[in-house]
Amino acid sequence: MSSNLPPSVRVFPDAEATAAAAAQTFVDLALAAVAAQKPFRVALSGGSTPKRLYALLASRPEFRDAAPWGKIHFFFSDERHVPPDHADSNYNTAKQGLFSKLPIPAANIHRVHGELADAADAAGRYQNTIAASFGGNSEEVPAFDLIFLGMGADGHTASLFPGTEGLKEEKKWVAANRVPQLETDRITFTYPLINAAEKVLLLVTGADKAERLEQILSPGAPEAFPVQAVKPKAGALEWYLDTAAAAKLATAPVTAAS
Repeated sequence: MSSNLPPSVRVFPDAEATAAAAAQTFVDLALAAVAAQKPFRVALSGGSTPKRLYALLASRPEFRDAAPWGKIHFFFSDERHVPPDHADSNYNTAKQGLFSKLPIPAANIHRVHGELADAADAAGRYQNTIAASFGGNSEEVPAFDLIFLGMGADGHTASLFPGTEGLKEEKKWVAANRVPQLETDRITFTYPLINAAEKVLLLVTGADKAERLEQILSPGAPEAFPVQAVKPKAGALEWYLDTAAAAKLATAPVTAAS
């Protein structure tokens, strides 16, 4: 069956298969970086979809035993303005589901200090952390090997929500973004950093995303949502969807589960 969707969009039978495909991509890219004698730097995302990814990476032997954990450096594409042990913390989710179960050196885990009173301070410090990991150059935007992102039903990605000031940021790599609709501050990667990545993987699952994906991925769709500004300058963007999320996308072929 032919598809009206771009080749960067892949559809899988269910959320489990989507996470498994993402896990395989993660492991393949990490192994390629190590073979090239380079560290592998990945930014994790928040939301519910990464929980399945973490569970598979930590439990399935083809992922758990193949990944070069000691060579992988973990960052976060966004974080809530909460302490690291808070139930809403993206770091805490990754710690419980991934970091605590695998031989990952503590020095390779770079969390956002969301417990700081000033979210802008947390964002500035995190930008410095990223710069240090990439050799200390604070002028040139670094290129992550892989950035995982999700998409909310409102079309937001990372913590770049519709109508927020963070959408306009052109210089900072990491910014504090006030989200009035949630009455909170978030710390988030900005478009300059996201779009400098070697690869961005957007994982979207669930029927609640179907209508928004139809508005975003249909041919000729106008750019009206934050996720549509994710356009890596020199890298690749791929969408991994499950059939529930892709239900309103016409003639979308389904990739067999691995």
